[in-house]
Amino acid sequence: MNGLYNPGYIRVDMEAKRVKLVGINGRYVYSCLPLFYLRNALSRHHPQWLVELLQFSINDNYFEMLLQIAAGEPDYVFLSAAVWNSDIVEKLVADLSVCLPQGRMVVGGPQAGVLHESLETESCTFVLGAIEAVPERFYNDLQTGCLLAAYEAQFFKMPERGYDFPYNEKDFAEQLLNRHIYYESARGCIFRCSYCLSAEERGVFHKPLEVVLHELEQILQHKPKIIRFIDRTFNDIPQRVLAIWKFLLEKGGETMFHFEMAPDRFTEEMYDFLEQLPPGKFQFEIGIQSTNQETLQAVQRPISPEVVSDAVQRLAKMQTVHLHVDLILGLPFETEESFARSFADVFFMGADYIQMGLLKILPNTPLRLKTIEYGYKYTQSPPYSVLENRWLSQRQMQELYWFSECVEKFMNNRYFLSLWRYLRTHREDIYHFFQQLLVLSRRENLFSRVASQEMLCRLLVFCLGNRQDKELLLDLLRFDWLRCGHRFLPDCLLADREDNRLQEAKNTLYQRLPEELEGVFKRKSRNSFFKKSCFLSVSEACFQELQLEGDPDSSVVCFLSSRENSLHSLSRFLVL
Repeated sequence: MNGLYNPGYIRVDMEAKRVKLVGINGRYVYSCLPLFYLRNALSRHHPQWLVELLQFSINDNYFEMLLQIAAGEPDYVFLSAAVWNSDIVEKLVADLSVCLPQGRMVVGGPQAGVLHESLETESCTFVLGAIEAVPERFYNDLQTGCLLAAYEAQFFKMPERGYDFPYNEKDFAEQLLNRHIYYESARGCIFRCSYCLSAEERGVFHKPLEVVLHELEQILQHKPKIIRFIDRTFNDIPQRVLAIWKFLLEKGGETMFHFEMAPDRFTEEMYDFLEQLPPGKFQFEIGIQSTNQETLQAVQRPISPEVVSDAVQRLAKMQTVHLHVDLILGLPFETEESFARSFADVFFMGADYIQMGLLKILPNTPLRLKTIEYGYKYTQSPPYSVLENRWLSQRQMQELYWFSECVEKFMNNRYFLSLWRYLRTHREDIYHFFQQLLVLSRRENLFSRVASQEMLCRLLVFCLGNRQDKELLLDLLRFDWLRCGHRFLPDCLLADREDNRLQEAKNTLYQRLPEELEGVFKRKSRNSFFKKSCFLSVSEACFQELQLEGDPDSSVVCFLSSRENSLHSLSRFLVL
């Protein structure tokens, strides 16, 4: 046998095919769920075959990726193609055709149909749909080596729908070690958003609840860090949702769980349950997309913005679930003014993260058919990002893209929580605020640098200019900085080089506090307490804004070395 020797292969008999299943993930910590479904399907139909899973990330060295796939001269290479990796998959198909002249590539995944149209190679076959729906002929053809150019595999046209548990025991110690684990309790979507690949699907399939709970128990035995449910709308059946949540709370240990939620499908029972949840146990991703009614109607997503706002605000006030909300830039009928309103609406809802991504004009979606009517121009290769449309020129689209990046840098972290809370409470013109911040960020070349908390803080301080509430906002920034665990203040938060406010607050408290303070320190640990803690005096206005208890004229905020059990794991603090 020519090529590199691969000890992972053992020749069982002359009929055994050598197969590699390749997933190229967006990040190293992600995993490729379709590979595991495929592995199991091949094992059922051809148990004697030698199947190897290979997972890469889009950031890996391409040449080394190619060498690893080609090593051992596999008979078949299966590649999972998605929007984020289809350019790499396309290159691999071309190069593997040279490296493996006797081998054959099989491409599946959401982008398989697009690559089927663009790739001209006799050495590649395409599976269009779900592996569970592939006809029996496909497996027979794999055995003979006489494959068709493409196989249709429509899950929702199957007479008996279903899909098995994808993982085995070895996966958790090998392929899934230190990675996010993806789980699918339901397949399909209740929405028909015109920009989505699932817009033409009809129906939702739910695994039986008892099966879901049994499979989750198998996963939880391995104590993964995070399980990501990929159900498009996890909360579409309330009683089912509550049963799964209660099971996860009881059996989940330290595991975190991520769900995609519809904001209009929450019930009072769900809210009651979530209010009692340990902070940070659940993460919710809520697709808002826009609050402009004309836009929502155009993309076939008829959800009331008022209902969305009520749901997100209610969840945010609980401070038990990490909330990630999405807006899409470039949707039909979304002007610069309406996008500004959508952003402001979402900001005031109080979610932890706001992600604003460019619209993708995906092939085989209803929106793609309206590109001429809507004046869309977009990149011609994946991910097909929008460049302009009838409502936004290229210049406007570019400005809003950088605006979104500015929000990503400053908001989507735990650095300035008190500041954002203040701006929400006082109904700041938040779009204008971030526009000013964007001007400064560009001037400082922020988007081509690693954005440290200190750098972001410095830009925020500069952005405050001569505001009447500047001193209050500086106090809030100092409070936020020390809550993140720092034991000093950066220059931008000091009045001048002689500013020694932390030491002065410490000295004041050291002289004033007794030898023992119940619940805080004993006589023997007093010095240790002062050594490990950090101290700050704040203005009366800041004291009131933070709703602190005590006398604002004499009290000092003490930041402890321990972390609180909260969504953001900030440093605990006392008012003394």
